[in-house]
Amino acid sequence: MKANTETVLLKSKGVDLTNQRKKTKIKKILQNWELYIFILPAFLYFFIFHYIPMYGIQIAFRDYIPTLGFTGSEWVGLKHFLRFFDSYYFWDLLKNTLGISVYELIVGFPLPIILALLLNEAKDGLYKRTVQTVTYAPHFISVVVLSGMIIAFLSPTTGILNHALQFLGFEPISFMTDPKWFKTVYVLSGVWQSTGWGTIIYLAALSGVDAEQHEAAIMDGATRLQRLRHINIPTIVPTMIILLIMSLGNIMALGFEKILLLQNPLNLESSNVIATFVYQAGLLDAQYSFAAAVGLFNSVINAILLVVVNQIARKTSETSLW
Repeated sequence: MKANTETVLLKSKGVDLTNQRKKTKIKKILQNWELYIFILPAFLYFFIFHYIPMYGIQIAFRDYIPTLGFTGSEWVGLKHFLRFFDSYYFWDLLKNTLGISVYELIVGFPLPIILALLLNEAKDGLYKRTVQTVTYAPHFISVVVLSGMIIAFLSPTTGILNHALQFLGFEPISFMTDPKWFKTVYVLSGVWQSTGWGTIIYLAALSGVDAEQHEAAIMDGATRLQRLRHINIPTIVPTMIILLIMSLGNIMALGFEKILLLQNPLNLESSNVIATFVYQAGLLDAQYSFAAAVGLFNSVINAILLVVVNQIARKTSETSLW
């Protein structure tokens, strides 16, 4: 009411409200210039490496020839998209990409939550610090080193796992050449590497729980399990929702480095995903327009999923990305 009265008075005095608002915004920016300096590197990073390259998306709609450039190459519309949709490998690529991503989400998403809740219940001391260090450490192993470890450990002749199986009386298994095992090997090795690191954000959220809530619950006779269910879990639910939205929004954005390193002609049936196909078609076969079209299709699906999941979360809870 007060703001409306001030607006009427300013209008009656002939004050240009648009210019007034602009001056107010400029004044606020000048007053907080240090904050804008801090955010400038991040802004420049996204602008230079993410927004400016979007100009090149147009090659997905052209028969791109490097010597002719973007504008000189012939415009062909949806030709490359239709070629991909009509190809015999379209459904195989989609099935493998979604299969690995969904498998990874089902197995990998709950484990950091469970580990964070367990670590939060442990008493501070040498044991807790040791467990945290041991579970965090694999995150710092490079993808190349991790892939080499997987290949060495799962070798049917020299691998430590197959030696253990033979010791127990089982036949050795060729994990890396059997398509049935590829998704499991990929997902479980990723879970081993990332679970400990993923607990950090949940532990940070749990550190914000008011100790007085637990003290009051103990006074009321609540067990540890009841406190875990009614105090700790509700505290991290908003964090869980945000991370779930981001995970579902990236469900098609399966990184190709690890898959490419573990891939071989014998497991190609289950290891060939959209990301590795784009690498093969674009960089190795020089089909730039076709690879750009496949990559753009992948990105659009991710963007749609992100928006849809965010809207669902927004309607069903008070937590969302925007």
